[in-house]
Order: sequence, then C-alpha cells, then structure tokens
Amino acid sequence: MKIRCIAVDDEPLALDILEDYIHKVPFLELLKTFLNALECIDFLKNNKVDLLFLDIQMEELTGIQLIRVLKEKPEIIFTTAYDAYALQGYELDVTDYLLKPISFERFVKSVDKVYDKMSGRSHPSAPLQEVSIYNPKNDFFFVKTEFRLQKVDFRDIQYIEGMGDYLRIVTLKERIMTLQNFKNMEDILPADQFVRVHRSYIVSIDKILSIERNRIKIADTLIPIGENYKKNFFGLLENGKML
Repeated sequence: MKIRCIAVDDEPLALDILEDYIHKVPFLELLKTFLNALECIDFLKNNKVDLLFLDIQMEELTGIQLIRVLKEKPEIIFTTAYDAYALQGYELDVTDYLLKPISFERFVKSVDKVYDKMSGRSHPSAPLQEVSIYNPKNDFFFVKTEFRLQKVDFRDIQYIEGMGDYLRIVTLKERIMTLQNFKNMEDILPADQFVRVHRSYIVSIDKILSIERNRIKIADTLIPIGENYKKNFFGLLENGKML
C-alpha cells in the first residue's frame, strides 16, 4: 500500500528534511511540497492526498486555519517548532504532532500510525512503563523525552498538561513533552504537592497564584477546573490541606 502525501512548510530547509525522510520510507509517495498553506488548497481539492505534513506557524494562513477550511481532510501530522499548539492539534484530531528538530526515528513512528490506520491494523499502545524512573526517597524523577532521560525536579514543575498520548511538563525552566499517561504521573507526584484539577491538567499547589471563576492562575496561564474535579479541589482548600 502506498500513502500519497504532501508537505507544507514555509521553511525550505524543513521541507528538504521532510522530503528526504519521506523518500526513505518505502510506503510513502511524495506528490508535492508547498511553501505556504494557500498554495496547497487547490491541490488538495483536485488530487487524492492521504497524508498531509503541515507546519503551523506560517504567514497568510496558518496550519490550524488550513485544517478548519478543508471540507475533506487527509490524515494530518503537524510539524512545528512550537509545542504550545499540541493541545489544539489533539482537539483537531490530527494523527500526530512532531516537534522540530524531527528525528528520523520519531518520523517513522508517526507515519507508521498512519499506515496502521489506513491498512486497518490496530496500532498497539506505546510502552508507557518505560517513560519514567522514580525513587520515592528523591525530590526528582527522570522522564523519557525523545532519546534521552530528562531529570525533573518536583519543585520546578508548574503544571502538567495532557495532549493525547503525551504529557507536557511545564517547569520554571523549560517544557518537556513525554509519552506518558496521567495515572502513571499521578503515581509519581507527591500527593501533598500536586492536585489534578481537570482531565487535562495537574497543577503544582504552591505555584497557584489565584483562583477565580473556576480557573487557576499559574504564572501567566489560566487553567480550568473541571466539573469532575471541583469537589475534591475546593474540598482540599476548605480543609486547609493545600495551605
């Protein structure tokens, strides 16, 4: 089976890398590349495209805007240097979200998802158990991100955001994307320092600046308090367990 694909990115070097990767994968067939989203609209209307590699931050029309104007959408893999858009990608039901610089191994894992989906094969869950290493005596843990184990200090974590199969750990120093689920993360985090406030958020209690209208402010970010988590969260507040 051949997967017919196109790539859209306003950076020529990024397109060159994607083109090189695509040519290395036997089941991918590159139809064309585009330097902006507007150029590819007519092509998508008049040609059968199975997979779209799409940058997000582009002039004239962003990748997210392009998705919203398409009536018939191919499988979409975001390719971007900005992890801030990962949640929007998840909400738009894209197949995957690749952060630049993209390694070839990560690229192959992503297109394998598309191949499995199009061929009707079930895609096995990723081995989440390999993601983190934690010793209860420590005030830190190691989390797997790309090809390395990254040390994360509990005191540096501001909040953790769920993005599909991934979690984004936002610390005082950086943002870390990792293949992980909330259950594993909740088992690691000290219960007296962190609380889950939404199906997509865990927050660090001592990083909360204010709470207003069911929203928590941490640094410059407003985090919603989900209906299913209100009772527990405000109960902890009232009982003084978060003070």
